[in-house]
Amino acid sequence: MRERLLSEAEGDAMAGDPDEWEAWLDRHGATLVLLARQRVASRADAEDVVQEAFVRFWRSRQRANDPTAYLYTCVQHCALNWQRSRERRSRREEVAARPEAEAEDSLTGPLGQEERREAIEAVLRSLPEPQREVLVMKVWGGLSFPQIAEAAQISVNTAASRYRYALAKLRERLAEEPTP
Repeated sequence: MRERLLSEAEGDAMAGDPDEWEAWLDRHGATLVLLARQRVASRADAEDVVQEAFVRFWRSRQRANDPTAYLYTCVQHCALNWQRSRERRSRREEVAARPEAEAEDSLTGPLGQEERREAIEAVLRSLPEPQREVLVMKVWGGLSFPQIAEAAQISVNTAASRYRYALAKLRERLAEEPTP
């Protein structure tokens, strides 16, 4: 992996001594892979995440106040993006694998849609107000987390956390609902 990262950096007219970067990667590479490994399925995926993060870091490194901290941030973001992508792909595959008749009966009929809507509204009412507010702004309002943060006068991270907690509670409570 180190060779791939170094070749990416060197191919981009690397500033500084390549030996310094090699020593830097020797010092931080394993930790960066471990950080990525917290969110991805395998070591190979974690190495891919670190490589992608390093490329992103390299392209925008001039803007970083602290290059080391910025690279760790890039790894976190790339790992999170990888995880989200995998979850979306898994959901798409799950829906595609579901028998067609089952999907049509439960979701496309007017009665099924109405019951589903009522169940969702009931679960929404059971969420804490701050989480419900963020969820509605994100899902139905189409706002970004920075927009939600500004509207609710909270931090972007708080908005994202409330959204994640609300989704988790929705999934949990909707799974408990009996299906007609």
